[in-house]
Amino acid sequence: MKKFIFLTFIFFTKIVLAEGYDVFGIGLYDVKFDESQTNEAFDFRYERRFDTSLLEIGPENYNFFHLKPFVGFETTSDSALYFLTGIYLEDNIGTLFTGESTNSIFTPSFGVGIYDDGNGAKLGNTIEFRTTLEVSYQLNNKNRIGFSFGHISNANIGDINPGVEIISLSYQVAYWLDLNFYRLSFYKI
Repeated sequence: MKKFIFLTFIFFTKIVLAEGYDVFGIGLYDVKFDESQTNEAFDFRYERRFDTSLLEIGPENYNFFHLKPFVGFETTSDSALYFLTGIYLEDNIGTLFTGESTNSIFTPSFGVGIYDDGNGAKLGNTIEFRTTLEVSYQLNNKNRIGFSFGHISNANIGDINPGVEIISLSYQVAYWLDLNFYRLSFYKI
């Protein structure tokens, strides 16, 4: 009987497995502000951000210090390809500055991954690091529109380290993965 009650509870329960954002971005790759030589291309980015804390630093009631994971890839119109994983932080800009929540979100991130330059910028190594600063606006449906500035480089572990800057716009779709268990019928034959 205990097993039956346990199985019934599991099959009738809705379990939420994950929450976060799917980030779809488009931007300019290898943007230079000092008028140096550039190999500009269009940048297309996808990330899956998980709203699960890997490490909580600081006070429990302040969400900014929760390190959360992401995975993703970028590709350019010059056939460069970058697969990465990393961590991000997230904070409400209003809470950060005035203590009152707003729809503006600040999201810095750091990632590491495998880079293939294709016909694009030669970054000097297969292992590359990316840092990004992003500001986004949360819509009523919890989706977001964002603007970000990122930098990819090999941190001087390669023969050369030119690095690239990326400016992009993104649309971020809130997701939740839930698993609905359906009732199993046990028939006596």
